[in-house]
Amino acid sequence: MSGLSASRLRDIPSVDRVLKTPVAAAAVERFGQQSTTRAIRDALEEARAACRTGAAVPDPCDLAVDALARLKAAEHSSLRPVFNLTGTVLHTNLGRALIAGEAAEAMRAAMREAVALEFDIGTGRRGERDDHLRTLICELTGAEDATIVNNNAAAVLLVLNTLSLGREAIVSRGELIEIGGAFRMPDIMVRAGAKLVEVGTTNRTHPRDYLSAVGPATGLLFKVHASNYRIEGFTAEVPARELSAIARERGVPLVHDLGSGTLIDLTQYGLRHEPTVGEAIADGADLVTFSGDKLLGGPQAGFIVGRKDLVAEVNRNPMKRALRVDKLRLAALEATLKLYRNPDRLVERLPTLRLLARLAVDIAAQAVRLAPVLSNALGDQVTVQVTECRSQVGSGAMPLDTLPSAGLALSPHAGSGEALEALAAALRALPVPVIGRVEKQALVLDLRCLEDEAGFVANLANFYPGGGGGAVA
Repeated sequence: MSGLSASRLRDIPSVDRVLKTPVAAAAVERFGQQSTTRAIRDALEEARAACRTGAAVPDPCDLAVDALARLKAAEHSSLRPVFNLTGTVLHTNLGRALIAGEAAEAMRAAMREAVALEFDIGTGRRGERDDHLRTLICELTGAEDATIVNNNAAAVLLVLNTLSLGREAIVSRGELIEIGGAFRMPDIMVRAGAKLVEVGTTNRTHPRDYLSAVGPATGLLFKVHASNYRIEGFTAEVPARELSAIARERGVPLVHDLGSGTLIDLTQYGLRHEPTVGEAIADGADLVTFSGDKLLGGPQAGFIVGRKDLVAEVNRNPMKRALRVDKLRLAALEATLKLYRNPDRLVERLPTLRLLARLAVDIAAQAVRLAPVLSNALGDQVTVQVTECRSQVGSGAMPLDTLPSAGLALSPHAGSGEALEALAAALRALPVPVIGRVEKQALVLDLRCLEDEAGFVANLANFYPGGGGGAVA
């Protein structure tokens, strides 16, 4: 180390000197002595490294300001709100369904007050947490009984472990799907303790395949709705109603996993028909499993509905306690399900359906309004054009179905992949990150999910081409 560098290091203020500055005193008042001291030490360590490369020695006030900025940045949640302009409504990486205002308010109330979670107010005795939702779910689906766990994978796991532990679970090869995060249905079945029996082929499964497979060791027939892919061409599958007849004939239960199940017919919103939970029950499934945070539009949860005796058996499984939901999700689910009692106002009140039902003409008008605003914010190095695009439902639902939409295509004049990534990074660096998708050498901002237009415009005032936006105050 040169004499000059050593001299610079000796001149760097001590932790105590920095703590005596007014800025540090304010930091201690807000964040505490321990956290402030740690932040000052981190700032000093960075200053020492800079001084070794010839940087000037910072004064105590500068170091205190640096430490305060670190503390403020660390104070903000990493679960930051973003503008989802990817065109995927139920985006797994961006939190899936936006819950309704009524559901958010119900969660807030449950957080702030003691609630009758497992207490029967009428009798004064211990209650059951599933009772808060059982009547609602049965009313909306036609099922005899229902129970709730923390997600649909858990629902499938619990049902399989209850009805086919050490026994055979018969499923079509064409339904052995892989869901998000590389979780595969065969792996879940094995972990549940079921003995997987595959029937048919990838593209064709017939009634005789199930009939020949059922035997004394069969625990259940398992039908999986292939909601995240589609096989087309020379195909055949056994409809749920026909499969339920086979199950009854052979005296084994039929479990139908709908994945991102829906309670209503989505064709009224221009989407392809997706089997509803009520239809699955009417078709004869003994148990149906489905998600709460996808097409249903609520918080993350998994539902198990169907025959009363089988639901009771599921609830006796010791695993149920490990997979149950807390009071916050129960409160949000109850509020969400109650919205379905008034179908005439459902689109207005349920964000998932509201976003799916937005008309392309309205989205296009929004794109026209925002194009000059965005062009002005991004500067003359980026071309902004209104563009037609296609939105997706997302979360494994309706993989080939898209919705007509509109957005803004952003094209950097530099025309390189690096320039495009730099633009995407700068938008992600805004106080509320803007997330789009790269398509045909442009960054496309699909506006289907943009409801807070005023907030989006205000957010753009912080744009900096170098990616410096989003500084935390």
